[in-house]
Amino acid sequence: MQLLEVERGNISEAAADAVRAMIVDGRLSAGDRINEVHLAQQLGVSRTPLREALSGLVAEGALIARPRLGYFVRSLTLEEFEQIYDIRPLLDPEALRLAGIPNEKRIARLEKLNADLARAKGLRAIEIDDAWHMELIADCPNRVLIEMIANMIVRTRRYELALMREQKNVGVATQDHDRIVAALMAGDLTAACAALKQNMQSGREPIVAWLKTRVVAKGT
Repeated sequence: MQLLEVERGNISEAAADAVRAMIVDGRLSAGDRINEVHLAQQLGVSRTPLREALSGLVAEGALIARPRLGYFVRSLTLEEFEQIYDIRPLLDPEALRLAGIPNEKRIARLEKLNADLARAKGLRAIEIDDAWHMELIADCPNRVLIEMIANMIVRTRRYELALMREQKNVGVATQDHDRIVAALMAGDLTAACAALKQNMQSGREPIVAWLKTRVVAKGT
């Protein structure tokens, strides 16, 4: 897995994406110590952007930094997922309520992003989905609320990666988005907020099922 073709300014982000994927698919297991020299060679990057990536992954909870020992992989757990994933169904609808009905230009951007999402897979699907949600609530006047949502997006990304690998789950997301936009275009903010809450909850069961499958697999 080489990242040499990635633009220089995005190397650390690409390295973080690669490490997340390695955690999700099991190439890096819970408790594994990150061998920075080996990983840098594997990804085709220098140590500096890799360390930036690893520091970012510590901040989002994917890794643990231990003084003088290095970075270690944190496990993907049902307990952590259930604690953090149930927060956004509370935050996002409130942000949309405060933002109000978007103007025509924002509606058009939401429709364009959703069309892009329908054709996307894996990490790209997550990036577009995140962009769609941030566009939806961009007019929210409470910037602290926006920052909280942005932080939760980062915290749940390694779980969302497992969800968006399945194209059927991408399809569910795009359909949810269509319902939200339709309600907004009809001027029904209450219905749009309710549809957004449902969208925020729709990924829960597939991820829970995936996490339980991982636990069973490790126990066999």
